[in-house]
Parts: sequence; C-alpha cells; structure tokens
Amino acid sequence: MKARSKKGEKTRLRIVRAAGDLFHAQGVAATSPDQVIEASETGKGQFYHYFKSKEGLVHAVLQNYLEEIHAGNNAAYFEIKGWKDLERFFFSHLELQKSFGMTRGCPFGTIGNGVTEKDELARQDLNLIFEIMKGNLAAFFIKEKAAGRLAKDADEDQLADFCIAAVQGAMLMGKIKRSAKTVETTIRAALAHLKQQFA
Repeated sequence: MKARSKKGEKTRLRIVRAAGDLFHAQGVAATSPDQVIEASETGKGQFYHYFKSKEGLVHAVLQNYLEEIHAGNNAAYFEIKGWKDLERFFFSHLELQKSFGMTRGCPFGTIGNGVTEKDELARQDLNLIFEIMKGNLAAFFIKEKAAGRLAKDADEDQLADFCIAAVQGAMLMGKIKRSAKTVETTIRAALAHLKQQFA
C-alpha cells in the first residue's frame, strides 16, 4: 500500500512539474491538459485522478513552488544577509532567464500575467509567494536600518516591493527584447537606486 502511495505521489509530482514548465514556457491559458499529459508521460486517467480542474492543477503547481521555497530548494529564494546577497537576488533571476535563452520571464510572473478575476485561488497563491519574497527582503532592510547602515527615513516595505517590481519588470522586458543587456542594465540601475538609501 505504501509503495503504491509513493508511486502515486511520484506520478502526481511528475504531472505538477511538467505543468509548471509548460506554464512557465507558454502561460496557463495556452497550456492544455493534453500537453501536460504528453509532457509528463502519463495517461488521461492518471491526470484526472489527481486534478479535477485546471484551477486545481495551477494551485498544485504554485503550492509546489511554495514547498520548494520553504525547503530552500528554489534558486531565487535564500536568506539575504548582506549587500552581496541582495545583488545575488537580482542576478539569480537574470541567470535563470539566460538559461532559457531569454525566452522566458519569471515563472511566478508568467502565471501571474494570466490571472483573471475568476482565478482567486491562483491569485492568493501568488500573493503568498510574493509576500514571502517581500518579507525576506524587508527583513534585510530592517536589519540594515537597525545597524545604522540604511537611511532612517527609508521604508523597508516599499524597498522590498521595489526590488520585486524591478526584477519582474526587467525580466518581462528582457523576454520581449530577448536581451540580457536590458535586464542587466535595469538591475544595475535598481541597485544604484537602493545604494543611495544606505548611509
């Protein structure tokens, strides 16, 4: 019984990972269950056993990303302890994009771009992911302010939001222009702006 349950979980995870890759490559709306079934090398029966709807599949993909973040298995999520880590946060996104030949943006941003008013569950999942990222960045800025290295009037939450928005915007423009230079230029401008907030 346990072996079957482990095998079932592996099949489910294979479907989730295949769907995540397709969502990242072409967006949720352009991805059909048949494409996910083919990419995951599973059958329709297996697919519909685990996922009753596309909304359920999107939720599972985003929950898988959350589990990776909590487990420390997401390349773009790590504790930011100093300025070098902050730079790494920005440039890890560029490296991810380069690994796909500048044809993709952020997996969260790509899914988020397709969210409509009907996709409340996906919106909540994405909001949670971005709040975790924001909390990590804000914690760094709070520590820097406490140590007297960040300007006293700097708003930690706004700076964290700025970091996420800058990365998302840079990756979108990089994907559209197919240009790593566009992303790097935006990242360096964002870091220069942030540097001005430090004493």
